[in-house]
Amino acid sequence: MKYELLHSTDPATVSESDLNFPASSSTPSMDRVTNGSVDFRGRIADKRKTGGWRASPFIIANEAAERLSAFTVSASLVLYLTKEMKESLPDAATHVSDWVGATYLLMLVGAFLADAYLGRYLTVILSSAVYLIGMIMLTVSASVPTLRPTCSTETSNCPSSATPGQSAFLYSALALVALGTGGVKPNVPSFGADQHDENDEKELSYKYTFFNFFFLSIKVGALLGLTVMVYIEQEKGYAWGFGLPTGIMFASVVILAAGFPRYRYKKPMGSVFTRFIQVIVVAVKNHFKGVEVSHEVKLYEVATEESDILGARKLSHTPQYRFLDKAAVMEDPELTDITDRWKLCTVTQVEELKTFVRVFPVWASTIALSLSLAQQSTFFLAQSKILNRKLGPNFVIPPGSMQVFAVINAFITVPVYEKCIVPILQRKTNHHRGLTSLQRMGLGLFISIFALALAAAIEHMRRTHSNPSDLSVFWLVPQFFILGGAESFTYVGQLEFFYDEATDGMKSVCGALFLSEIGIGSWVNTALVKMVEGATGTGEGGWLRDDLNESKLDYYYAILAAISAVNLFLYVWVARRYKGRHQG
Repeated sequence: MKYELLHSTDPATVSESDLNFPASSSTPSMDRVTNGSVDFRGRIADKRKTGGWRASPFIIANEAAERLSAFTVSASLVLYLTKEMKESLPDAATHVSDWVGATYLLMLVGAFLADAYLGRYLTVILSSAVYLIGMIMLTVSASVPTLRPTCSTETSNCPSSATPGQSAFLYSALALVALGTGGVKPNVPSFGADQHDENDEKELSYKYTFFNFFFLSIKVGALLGLTVMVYIEQEKGYAWGFGLPTGIMFASVVILAAGFPRYRYKKPMGSVFTRFIQVIVVAVKNHFKGVEVSHEVKLYEVATEESDILGARKLSHTPQYRFLDKAAVMEDPELTDITDRWKLCTVTQVEELKTFVRVFPVWASTIALSLSLAQQSTFFLAQSKILNRKLGPNFVIPPGSMQVFAVINAFITVPVYEKCIVPILQRKTNHHRGLTSLQRMGLGLFISIFALALAAAIEHMRRTHSNPSDLSVFWLVPQFFILGGAESFTYVGQLEFFYDEATDGMKSVCGALFLSEIGIGSWVNTALVKMVEGATGTGEGGWLRDDLNESKLDYYYAILAAISAVNLFLYVWVARRYKGRHQG
């Protein structure tokens, strides 16, 4: 189908080739970026002084420090709730899942504020301050005895649960941490990617290298958090365990601020969700007016070199989702107020919504991996606690440190894949990344099935063993390690996919969308736990009980493996039919 384009200042139509706008609307100096980024003075960014690997080390170091704090808290929270706050294991597991879910869904809010109003850098700095306040409150909760249910030295009376006030203080602290993380997490990777000009082939290759180093920085933070920090917490108590990450969180803010003059900045581009609603409203109105999209229909676009979305490049028209094209049809030839987007939208605005609609099924079909990953900080952790954790005569492995084996996988998988496997795959697939981002994500989903199936088999062996407490905690290493491999492939694939497919005005929102699935997965885990408890009960015969020796956790893992297998088939069906905006 051939579409014609109607300019705002010239009613004449243009040929279909004019719909394919250049990546850059001007021909700037070779030393200047062409993606609209500016330096801290508001001038077009100079490649010689800003961005690239001049700026990336600050962002990578900041992420490592912030993730160290986050992993230390997440690895300890279930144990803190059960041991210090006197919650039952199922309740603690669901509360942690709910908190993780809220944390990641709040990332959509943080991404919206960054793209629409504040910009990524300012959003990260302000959110970090909120995060830091929450960490301080969490440290106070662990330090002040009256903020926890503690035994009375005079009456030897030990309360069976926390008071409403104690719980309120703790969960207020966790709420601030969740709110702060919601502003930090989705914007840091996008801010890092902004440091590389996509129209420069050399910087484009550096962007993919940045994504791999960024992922490894997350794992460096996790490695230190799950080993050094968790061990200090075991030996010194939760006050130290939460206090040190609080100090490191402060250091992460200082690190990020230190790179201020070296960064490239993208200006806020207005509310992407408002633009989405405008397209839907105008398309529906025109539909009921009888507007049709055909070969002769003229689609509206501004005549300026850039789109009318501040700082965003024009998008080429694609033939998918033709209903939405009705929003760009100039239905009334006498329309004078062509700047009112509640009456007439541009092709670029319509294509922006089409992009979101395209990536949504891919996002939805990868949620099952997040459901699997939720086990690492809940039931995998509970298993670690009851197995033999002695390493030599004097050292006991902290339960939270077992997640380090998932981290070790990333340190093996990412470099081996990049240095050894990608060159081989490049020759076979003729793709510059060896595997496409969709293929890489699918491989991760495939691996996750084996991780959960193995977890079910190991738990069945442990549960039916004559003396399960004598079994070494290292029996759990395979399930942590393999699940870590699944995350390595899927996470980096998602970073590449969502950033590449996102339009200029929705980079952070797309990044938050893929991160929010971790929150959705945690909430699905909570719902599934409640469903299993409702179906099997919490007493004798129940699958999920306070005492894992009396539970049937292996059955639960088997259900997760089955869900992951079904999800893989769904993902393959979606991925095979996916057609990105660059293929339009």
